[in-house]
Amino acid sequence: DAGFRALFAGSPLKRIGHARFLRNVMIAVGNSGDRSLRDIVRERLVDASPLVRAMAVWAAGRLFEPEDFAALRAQNLPAETDADVISEWTVITETPA
Repeated sequence: DAGFRALFAGSPLKRIGHARFLRNVMIAVGNSGDRSLRDIVRERLVDASPLVRAMAVWAAGRLFEPEDFAALRAQNLPAETDADVISEWTVITETPA
């Protein structure tokens, strides 16, 4: 967060804040369809911000094969406490491909 603030000082991006910026990055990554970005998504599944985690789940649903997504869900969902993130895991799991 400190690095984010220093890098974007004086720019409109600083105003949205670190978590919202990362949320937007996760949306862009998911929309890109670029499977080489899966490691970035995987890292953000455990981000401190529920906002970022929720969009990382959404991006994972777009970039990972169903069986790999199911493995990520099994690994991350049991420890999740945020209702919105839990909802993302559930909605994506229940949505047919």
